[in-house]
Amino acid sequence: MAREPALRGRWRDRGVAALGLTLIWVLLWGSFTPLTVAGGAIVAVVVLTVFPLPSVTYAGRIHPLEVLRFAGRFVLDLVVASVQVSALAFRFGHVPRSAVIAVPLKVPSDLGLTLTALALSLVPGSLIVEADRDRGVLYVHVLGVRDAADADRFRRGVLDLERRIVQAFGSPAERRVIEETPT
Repeated sequence: MAREPALRGRWRDRGVAALGLTLIWVLLWGSFTPLTVAGGAIVAVVVLTVFPLPSVTYAGRIHPLEVLRFAGRFVLDLVVASVQVSALAFRFGHVPRSAVIAVPLKVPSDLGLTLTALALSLVPGSLIVEADRDRGVLYVHVLGVRDAADADRFRRGVLDLERRIVQAFGSPAERRVIEETPT
């Protein structure tokens, strides 16, 4: 009896993954026809059978207001970072300094680590070099770092990004950790 809910959850997760892959297939083809949907479903089943994904169960809840806050701030971060990188690129005679900064995350769950790394990689001027899953540490290459104070400021920014992601998508336990841990 105890196995039944876990088995049901695994099939639900596979179904969601298959729907997501089918949707991506339809979007890549650019037409919503029965043939593209059927083809996408077949490709999704083959991909999930040949390359099985590790089971990742989402224990959190989506908080719409926090998602909007995250999205708004993320767009702002993209614009600001784009302007900063452009300024560095057009600064003649100046060689921008960079650094690889280790950022230990407060909530090192697989989903939190992945979402934080993805969001951070999309921001111009930063790139994930390595993600240490066991220790929950992101190693990030950052442009425009002049000294230790800049590195600390960047580290605090990453922890703030993680906080916003957990507030938007995290489980109640993850949200408690973020709220209780000083930045």
